[in-house]
Amino acid sequence: MKKKRTRFDLQRMKAEGKRAVWMTAYDFTTAQLAEQAGMDMLLVGDSLGMAVYGYSGTVPVTMDQCIYHSEAVRRGAPDTFVIGDMPFGAYQADVADAVRNAVRFHKEAGVDCIKLEGGQRVAKVIRAIADGGMLVMGHVGLTPQSSGAMGGFRAQGRTAESAQAIIEDARAVYQAGAFAVLVEAIPPEVTRMIAADLPVPVYGIGAGDCDGQVMICSDILGIFQAFTPKFVKKYAELGKEMLDVFKSYAADVRQGRFPDDVHTYKMPPEELDKLKALRGS
Repeated sequence: MKKKRTRFDLQRMKAEGKRAVWMTAYDFTTAQLAEQAGMDMLLVGDSLGMAVYGYSGTVPVTMDQCIYHSEAVRRGAPDTFVIGDMPFGAYQADVADAVRNAVRFHKEAGVDCIKLEGGQRVAKVIRAIADGGMLVMGHVGLTPQSSGAMGGFRAQGRTAESAQAIIEDARAVYQAGAFAVLVEAIPPEVTRMIAADLPVPVYGIGAGDCDGQVMICSDILGIFQAFTPKFVKKYAELGKEMLDVFKSYAADVRQGRFPDDVHTYKMPPEELDKLKALRGS
């Protein structure tokens, strides 16, 4: 049986130079396969808003949706470290509200940790959740929930001043009690500075090499059709394969090739005779 990673395992991996591998998952089957593949962690990201529900961004995602999908992922991957993503509105109003929603993730979905976006501005929220005995992962750089204020889904930290601000955000998140930090869509030079500066694991998505990587499952599978970020490596084109399968299935049904004898249940001849007798035919 696979042994679930703990925060101490992840910290030790950073010290030993071993990269952690994780990805998003939103359902039981994907989580089950990810656990079999040996993922160190799984993120039930608010990216489910686009990947599952077809929203144009992550802002409409609710706590109930995140809890629902986290429960499914936990059932599929009972021995994998699962991270619940705090959606927009779950922690911005006040600290008490944020703590309550973090508690919901743990009590209702059995996550191992929660993640939330923002740097210095959410430090007090991180401290309160950590003081409540829960693990918190920070998220700086491109923060999709704030993409409107950032001018869209754009790389961050490409000037000296903005890069320094991200470095300070990462440090503030760590000092507030985050056990790890995710950096998104920033230059790898900045990522390396953050990873060297912080004693806790620093993970990346579109941010170059660091202590580990996370990717959106529908991106690496080639399923998500709306757009492909520059940093995505597609390991398959399952979207095209699925489309071909759906077309083949539709053609078989319409032309009477499916279902055929191989895919139907048989009634013993004597039972068919009895049925005909019962029907008077």
